[in-house]
Amino acid sequence: MKQYDVPALIPADPTANVTDLLVVRVRETPDLAIFALPAGGGGWKDVSATEFLAQVVALAKGLVAAGIQPGDKIGLMAKTRYEWTLIDFATWYAGAILVPVYETSAPSQLLWYLSDSGAVAMITENPDHFARFDEIRADVPLIAHTWQIDLGDLDKLVAQGVGVPDEEIERRRGLAVGSDMATLIYTSGTTGRPKGCIITHSNFVELSRNAQLAVPEVVHPGSTTLLFITTAHIFARFISVLCIHGGVKVGHQPDTKQLLPSLATFKPSFLLAVPRVFEKVYNSSEQKAEAGGKGKIFRAAADLAIAHSKAVDAGTVPLGMRVKFAIFDKLVYSKIRTAMGGNVKFAVSGSAPLGLRLGHFYRSLGITILEGYGLTETTAPISINRVSNFKIGKVGPPLPGVSVRIAEDGEIQAKGVNIFPGYWKNDAATAEVFDGDWFRTGDIGEFDEDGYLQITGRKKEIIVTAGGKNVAPAALEDPIRANPIIGQVIVVGDQKPYISALVTLDEEMLPVWLKNNGEDETLSGAAAATNPKVVAEIQRAVDAANATVSRAESIRKFVVLEQDLTEASGYLTPKLSIKRGVILKDFADVIDGMYAGSPATEGTSIVS
Repeated sequence: MKQYDVPALIPADPTANVTDLLVVRVRETPDLAIFALPAGGGGWKDVSATEFLAQVVALAKGLVAAGIQPGDKIGLMAKTRYEWTLIDFATWYAGAILVPVYETSAPSQLLWYLSDSGAVAMITENPDHFARFDEIRADVPLIAHTWQIDLGDLDKLVAQGVGVPDEEIERRRGLAVGSDMATLIYTSGTTGRPKGCIITHSNFVELSRNAQLAVPEVVHPGSTTLLFITTAHIFARFISVLCIHGGVKVGHQPDTKQLLPSLATFKPSFLLAVPRVFEKVYNSSEQKAEAGGKGKIFRAAADLAIAHSKAVDAGTVPLGMRVKFAIFDKLVYSKIRTAMGGNVKFAVSGSAPLGLRLGHFYRSLGITILEGYGLTETTAPISINRVSNFKIGKVGPPLPGVSVRIAEDGEIQAKGVNIFPGYWKNDAATAEVFDGDWFRTGDIGEFDEDGYLQITGRKKEIIVTAGGKNVAPAALEDPIRANPIIGQVIVVGDQKPYISALVTLDEEMLPVWLKNNGEDETLSGAAAATNPKVVAEIQRAVDAANATVSRAESIRKFVVLEQDLTEASGYLTPKLSIKRGVILKDFADVIDGMYAGSPATEGTSIVS
C-alpha cells in the first residue's frame, strides 16, 4: 500500500471559522478589490474588501431582523453571481448555515434538500426558481421565509436590519468554531438519492490557508478570475472562499454564451473550469478556422503546439521547431489567448480527466492547466498540480495537510484537513465510506515516483467482460468525448462478450461541423445520426481511443442516440458528469440489442 503524507504548512486553529478569513483580508488589504460587478458598456466596477464586508454585515442584520436564528438552515437557489457569495458570508455572519440548491434542480429534488436539511428559509433568484419552489411549498412547512433576489428582496432585508446592532452580528459571527457545520451540500445523486455532506468551518479554513501556500503563483492579491461554473457545487464554492482568503478579484458570468465577451473585458489571470470547457474552446477554434478556410493551418499549429510541449518536457526544443512555433504563435495561438482575455496564465481543472493532448496544447499557448482531484466529501481538492513541478496527465501530489494512500484494490483513500465528518442524518452511509480515519473515495488511481496522483477509473464503474477483462470506461470515454461532434459517450459491456458504447451528438457543435464538411447544417435526430460522414467521424474517434488499449478492452460496436444526454433530461449531474446507473437502466434494451446474436464486429445502429 503506497501512502504520501504532506504536512500542513500552517498550524491549525480549531477556534477559527470562515468569517475570520474575511476579517483578516479586510485587515490586511482594506482597499483591495476582491470582486468586480458588470457595469455599462462591458466594463466592470470593483468592490473592495471593506465594501464587501459592509454589505455582508448589512445583509446579515437583515437576516437577524427577519428572525433567522444561529444554526438555522437557509436554502439558496441561484446562478453563479456576486450575490451568491454575498449571501453565503452574510449567512455565516448571522450564525446560520447555507444549503445550496442547483439552479437546475427539479421540484422533487428541491423538496428533498429542504425537508431533509430542515431549512427554515428559502432564497431564490428569479420567478422560474420560485415557481419550482412554490410547487412543493406546502410540503415544507418549516420554511417560514422566502426571498427572491431579482425582486430586490436583498435590499429590503438590508433596510429591515438597520436597527440590529453591530455587536449582535459580531457575537453571532464568533459563535461557530472549526468543528461546527459551515454548510450542508447535497451530492449529485449519481448513485441514488443525494446525501447531505456536512462541511465544517475547519474544512474551509484550513484547506484555504494551505491550498493558497501550495499554489501562490495562482492565488495571491492582484490575481483575478472569472467564475462561470455553478457556485452551488463545492468546486466553485471552495474557490470563492479561497479567493477571499487569497485576495483574488472575482467576477461572475453564469451565461456561457456570454463567456467570451466577458473574458475579453474582465481579462482574468486564471480560470476555473471542467475539461468540457477546454474541449469546447479548442473545438470551436478549430471549426472557426475550418469555416474560414484555415482548418489545415489550425491543425498543423495544434500538432506543433503539442509536440513543442512534449519537447519542453524532454528538455530540448529543436531550432526548427522554435522557428515554426514563433510563426504559429503569431498566426494562431495569440488569437486564442486574446479570445480568453489575453491575461490567462493558469487554469484549474477538475471533475474529470483533461487528457494529455489538451494539456500539452494549452501549455504551449502559455496557459498552464493545473489538474486537481477531489469530491464534495473532501471540500473539493485532495490534490493539485504544482506550478513549480507541473506534470501533464497527473492531478498532482496531496495538498498540504492531506494524506493519500492507495489501497490493495487500487482505491484512493484520503485523510486530513479537508475531509468531511460525515453525512447528515445518515450514519450507515458515513460508516460505509470510512476506514478508520481514511475516507474511501471510490476512485481508482496510482502514484508515480514523485507522489503525483493519476486517476485511472471509478471503482463502481469498472466493467468486467464475460472473458474476465477489467475495463475502466473513462480511459475510452474521455478521448472520444473530446471530438467536436460527440456530446457524450457511455462505454458498456459488463458481463458481455465485448465492449460497446452509446454515443450522442453535440447539438451545439454539430451544425458547424456539418457545414464545414459540406453537409446540411440543419440535420438533426436520426438524419444526423445516420449521415455517413458523421458515422465515419465517430468511428475515427473510436478507432483513436481503441489504439490506446488492448483488443479485449476496445469498443467493437457503438449506437448513436438521436438526442444528446442533458441535465434537463436527468442523465447528467449539474457538473455534467453522466448518471451511469440511470443511463444503463433506461437504455437497457438498446444495450441488449447490440449483443443480441451479433458478432463482435465494428458497426453502428440508431435508436430514438
